[in-house]
Amino acid sequence: MTGHKMHHLSEATLEKLAERFKALSEPMRLRLVYALMDGEKTVSQLVRDTGALQANVSKHLGILLDAGILGRRKEGTSAYYRITDETVFELCDLVCGSIEDRLAAELRTFSAASSAAGRPARS
Repeated sequence: MTGHKMHHLSEATLEKLAERFKALSEPMRLRLVYALMDGEKTVSQLVRDTGALQANVSKHLGILLDAGILGRRKEGTSAYYRITDETVFELCDLVCGSIEDRLAAELRTFSAASSAAGRPARS
């Protein structure tokens, strides 16, 4: 890989890495992470923001909490969740940028193929 440091990763490190990616591999958990990018929120606020059921939100918050991606604080009867691993912001930006680049390249390829076939490309 050009421009990247190559590291020998132990099996334990690979397991931890896989756990982190697994925690982020569920669309509902990504919705929760994105909802929390503006700051901490209660479960009720997250239910409203995601449109999911409270039991589902709570289950996924627990997984993200166990993975060390989120933190929680209690205030009275409310629990407030926040992102504690700020590398999540960079990771999401990198992956979204990569997807955007890939889709743009596919669109250019499709447009070029349409033009070559004599069909006007759509804007």
